[in-house]
Amino acid sequence: MKKDIHPKDYRLVVFKDMSNEYTFITRSTAQTKETIVWEDGKEYPLIKLEISHTSHPFYTGKMKFVDTAGRVDKFRNRYKKHLDKKEETKQNEG
Repeated sequence: MKKDIHPKDYRLVVFKDMSNEYTFITRSTAQTKETIVWEDGKEYPLIKLEISHTSHPFYTGKMKFVDTAGRVDKFRNRYKKHLDKKEETKQNEG
């Protein structure tokens, strides 16, 4: 194994699932400017998550549509020209 490749600045960080407000604290090197006061009264860095094990369909068994950033629309807009050309060729052939 290579030496000195792992970060050394681990600290306690709070992770918060924004879909169901579930929070947990663990050690991490993730950087953030946000903070939160934890149950022990101390202030910790806060990392906001879109999904965690408490809201992920694999663990919950429930399907949930998550499209917070309009990803489907972004995809459709990006490939609109390609899809339009494909439809034109189908119409011209048939």
